[in-house]
Amino acid sequence: MIIQPIIDLVSLCAKKGIKNAILSPGSRCAPISLAFARHPEIRTRTISDERSAAFIALGMAQQLEKAVVLVCTSGSAAYNYAPAIAEAYFQQIPLVVITADRPQEWIDQWDGQTIRQTEIFGKHVKGFFSFPDEFGHPDKIWYANRLANEAINLACALPAGPVHINVPLREPFYPEIEEVFDFNKKIKCIEQLQNTAHLSEDFKQKLSASLSNYCKIIIVPGQQRPDSKIQQTLDEIGKEGKAVVITDTISNMQSEFTVNLHDHFIGNDHINQKLKPDLIITFGKSIISKGLKLFLRKSNAEHWHIQPGGYSPDIFQSLEKIVSCEIVSFLQFFMINVETDLSFVKSWLELENKVKGNLNPILKFAEFGEYKALNTCLKAIPEHSKIHLANSMAVRYVNFLGYRQQEIICNRGTSGIDGSNSTAVGCSFTTKDPVTLITGDMAFFYDRNAFWHNYPINNLRIILLNNHAGGIFRLIDGPAKQPELEELFETHQRLSAGYLAKDFGFEYHLANDEKSLEMGLKNFYDKSIRPKILEIESKSKKNAAVLKWVKTEISDGLF
Repeated sequence: MIIQPIIDLVSLCAKKGIKNAILSPGSRCAPISLAFARHPEIRTRTISDERSAAFIALGMAQQLEKAVVLVCTSGSAAYNYAPAIAEAYFQQIPLVVITADRPQEWIDQWDGQTIRQTEIFGKHVKGFFSFPDEFGHPDKIWYANRLANEAINLACALPAGPVHINVPLREPFYPEIEEVFDFNKKIKCIEQLQNTAHLSEDFKQKLSASLSNYCKIIIVPGQQRPDSKIQQTLDEIGKEGKAVVITDTISNMQSEFTVNLHDHFIGNDHINQKLKPDLIITFGKSIISKGLKLFLRKSNAEHWHIQPGGYSPDIFQSLEKIVSCEIVSFLQFFMINVETDLSFVKSWLELENKVKGNLNPILKFAEFGEYKALNTCLKAIPEHSKIHLANSMAVRYVNFLGYRQQEIICNRGTSGIDGSNSTAVGCSFTTKDPVTLITGDMAFFYDRNAFWHNYPINNLRIILLNNHAGGIFRLIDGPAKQPELEELFETHQRLSAGYLAKDFGFEYHLANDEKSLEMGLKNFYDKSIRPKILEIESKSKKNAAVLKWVKTEISDGLF
């Protein structure tokens, strides 16, 4: 049986620019899945593991900067979407999540594949919408269309994010052979027009008066996509010494004019006194560096956050102004309305340049391990490519190593290890450029179902740091001092990616010293009909020792 309002829902997605849907197999969701699969303007892919499916959709939406649809059957299938939906919510990535469900009268009646799906994702979606379960009255059809318009518009409105449409369905689920899907039926499409905010002249005068009170200003971009206009303006600010621009790798705003190596000198109380700002200006989302966050919280500097819309966290406990406007508009205004203490700027740049001059020579003499190996790998990654970083040590190592030209992608919304592989796979679906996933063993093996599908990902390259444990816990004082460190925190495992590579048809190379790493990188980025894994095997204890040695050597070189 064909349910026309579901067909109309799919047509509405296409009219609003949604061109991709990730489906997971199931019977109750068949009316929805078939409608998406048969729509001529929507590309569908089937991913069996719902947790992986949701992260793949997230990876696609993140790159396309357009909503992607998720469809699954009733029951626990929907719960498997939860980690990716939370990540999408905090990264402000648009997803339209459509779950099939039993009709209301069958909830809590021990019927198969039935759970309580109403508002199942809680406050981690922008909105929950319950589709009608029958369409006998014209108002029900109008209501379904109204809900669909509202849900899709909400997902895409600033700040973007996931929405959930729950669709109760009764049997029969499948159309008869003679039934035809009508995607040409005229439907109401409610257009949502968004206008970016610009600073008014009156507001500029007020901000200018406020800016005159500060001369030690730092700008800290948070996580975001690359933006050439913002980058150009930030570079001008840094080049002219109008402020100190401090960037994490996930900001995608790093350049030769920004401070990128702050993690190597923030934390020393003697140094920090010279670096204390009186005004912090931020835009974008989260930052990686815990040291930077603690330093800024202790600085007692006033904090302004710039954003087009949405809520603003008080991350440094000193938020004084939320300026709602386009980022470039504010930065251009800032350029011509600020007077800076040049000695303050010089203090930051001197430390940055010292670390920049010492880091590679120090690493050259370090023992082989994750840190040194990754430094070598990063130099081999093509400029025109994307780097996806798993959480834990992968993203921190890259942050320690400074300026990257490639786009950096990382699931820092919730900062979990679940879904890194899948998000990278989703990214690889959107581009022909190389996509490099840099990941640790725990994140990698946790999400192995990312590769359980039938779609080509020959542009995917995986650099796997396998220390057979959760090495980051050796670097955190709390767990590192516990006698149960190895049993409770490190999670020792004996897995090798060689078996996974064989299962999924990847090219594979194992490196455990500098020579074998050089061999593995030699043809790693050559074109191939298969994805590739470079597994770098090392010891957790040695990695921790090397990282501490490098930090000490750099710190000693600052005095």
